[in-house]
Amino acid sequence: MNSSADNSFSFFSRLRLFRRKMASSRHLRLVAGVACVLLVFFLVRPFDSPEILPTASRPHNSPPLAEPVLLQPSPSSRRKVTFKPSSFDWTKVEQHFPVELKHKLPTGAPKPQKPVQHDFSHYVHDPVTQNRQKAVRAVFERSWNSYKEHAWLRDELAPVSGVGKTTFGGWGATLVDALDTLWIMELWEDFYLAANAAAQLDWQNTTETAANMFETTIRHLGGLLSAYDLSGEKALLDKATELGDMLYMGFDTPNRMPGFWLNFEDAKRGVQVAGTNDPSASPCSLSLEFTRLTQLTGDQRYFDAITRITEFLERTQNESKIPGMWPKLINFREERVDGESGFTLGALADSLYEYLPKMHALLGGLSPQYEKMHRAAMDVVTKYMLFRPMLPAEEASKHDILFVGDAFAKPDRIDRVAEGQHLTCFTGGMFGLGGKLFDINEHVEIGERLARGCGWAYDAFPTGVMPEIFNMVPCGGSWDAPCPWNEEKWKAEGSKNLKKGFASARDTRYILRPEAIESIFLLYRMTGKEDLRDLAWQMFESIVNATETELAYSAISDVTVKGPTTKTDSMESFWLAETLKYFYLIFSPPSIINLDEYVFNTEAHPFLRPKP
Repeated sequence: MNSSADNSFSFFSRLRLFRRKMASSRHLRLVAGVACVLLVFFLVRPFDSPEILPTASRPHNSPPLAEPVLLQPSPSSRRKVTFKPSSFDWTKVEQHFPVELKHKLPTGAPKPQKPVQHDFSHYVHDPVTQNRQKAVRAVFERSWNSYKEHAWLRDELAPVSGVGKTTFGGWGATLVDALDTLWIMELWEDFYLAANAAAQLDWQNTTETAANMFETTIRHLGGLLSAYDLSGEKALLDKATELGDMLYMGFDTPNRMPGFWLNFEDAKRGVQVAGTNDPSASPCSLSLEFTRLTQLTGDQRYFDAITRITEFLERTQNESKIPGMWPKLINFREERVDGESGFTLGALADSLYEYLPKMHALLGGLSPQYEKMHRAAMDVVTKYMLFRPMLPAEEASKHDILFVGDAFAKPDRIDRVAEGQHLTCFTGGMFGLGGKLFDINEHVEIGERLARGCGWAYDAFPTGVMPEIFNMVPCGGSWDAPCPWNEEKWKAEGSKNLKKGFASARDTRYILRPEAIESIFLLYRMTGKEDLRDLAWQMFESIVNATETELAYSAISDVTVKGPTTKTDSMESFWLAETLKYFYLIFSPPSIINLDEYVFNTEAHPFLRPKP
């Protein structure tokens, strides 16, 4: 017979044993539950998502991709995207000037990069910002729905007359350009509708005899690659690869420098040559897209092609009439940069400079020549092209702003022209990105002043919208020197019909351009300064008020008018691809398209960056 102590011991021993069994049972149930969740996750998750690419798509030596916060549709929202090959296969066309592939993606782990995006760890998505985000999305949906109804599969919608336009080969430029915006805005049904149409485009089906190398690359190739990076839909990468093979034929010239146009018959016959007076931005702004295509497919041809252009730029950077920069127009056939005297960050040259820091980011810092070229070019820009507008004292105290002008090389001097372009508003973001990546704090400050300058210029006109081209009365001397108001100079040079600071508005159009909001968005994400969002909202409301039509939104002929504006019946694809995307993102949580995870091409298509 057991004593009470023995009975007590036995009871507690049995109790502990029972608890261990129950704990073990709960543990087993927990493990089983986790296993079920993981099983469902991998069954639902697309096999070729951006982070885990299939072996065939991701070469063993490609840099690891970032792990971004990705928007994903629910399983019920997913649709099958079917690839249909084009009726002509450009890989079967003979290369008449073949070369040995001597350039391959740099190998090794990407270098640690300085953070580009501000620390938003305490960010709150407040109701005001949510409502602004919804308002931008509503404007996008109105534009997109009118395109679907009146111009489906055409390049553009004419937003007044309600007809479709063919402007870029007839390959649905608006449709392809808007793919990633549809995804970012979580418009899943429309994304899959458009993705299926894009994956079945036939590049042979065109009434044109040639394709614009630059525009087709940034809009179509860039749009397809970005949509793939976001969605993981393999059919979109297949279609991008098919297009890349067609555009690769543009490099089939005696010196492997592409011309402005890819003439289809000339390419087949092997008689293409590089241009002798081509815009410098055209061949020199293909690098981001062709590099990303190589990263995703492992095919080194694309990277080899653009690296030959990079080597040309590096070799000639100090051979121009303003050493350190490249002129507006270049003789690519003879590979000379000393024949043109005009220099700009605007039309004809803009994205050449834009892509230098962006290529550094996309290649994980493994190609040092891009930083070297960017630093050298920006030294010249800050010396000869930045300027401050002369403003009355009260205005100047409120607005510490900069603009970028042009420079012309003369035999005995360099003339500086205080002419601003809407196109050059991208420079705020470029200075900011370079400043962040290369730890140049002054350049981040310059970038912010440039971005704010463009925002100020919007508010300076009766419509609240900035013109295409304008001239200003600049401060004398350096852009960072004191700038007192000079009434006599203003009376001699300023316009009596415009706000003080302006000399003229040479081209008064607004064509739904994105560059101003692009830089304001980027500088907001880089600095976290909330007033930039208020500036963006003011710009957005002005644009909508000035451009709205019965169907969508149109370019206007004159931003200086008071009252109703004249619509020019044009809505280029960048309205949906860039302008509204940047407006949407500035009012979105900063985790959406984080700048440390993505880099934008010049058409606002985000590409995944490699990570250390």
